[in-house]
Amino acid sequence: MLTERTGLPLSIGISGANLHDSQTLEPLVRGVAPVRSRCGPRRRRPAKLHADKAYDHDHLRRWLRSRNITPRIARRRIDSSERLGRYRWTVERTVAWPAGCRRLHRRYEREAEDFLASAGIAAALICYRRLTE
Repeated sequence: MLTERTGLPLSIGISGANLHDSQTLEPLVRGVAPVRSRCGPRRRRPAKLHADKAYDHDHLRRWLRSRNITPRIARRRIDSSERLGRYRWTVERTVAWPAGCRRLHRRYEREAEDFLASAGIAAALICYRRLTE
């Protein structure tokens, strides 16, 4: 799940348990829809992307820079994970919200398309609840 700064989900995806998280970053960033702004052109991609050490790969950093996205990825064996906590708690909180949906807490659907549809509905409900507050 790719979220914005306040925790609203921008893009969701599912993958197998044996797939590394870094391999799912590109499809999630490509899945971000254009955002309409009050003035100026539509913003098609985020300006920065914060990620933990699992996404610390040179090819991901190069790919993000080629799309004009500033990567804020903690480096393995160099950066402390404490600095990332300021931004990470919003993501962890948003990832925990779909656990309130019974069909997502236990994976009842056997087909991946059905589970992705349920996750999309849960993300829409999260956005609705957050925007009506």
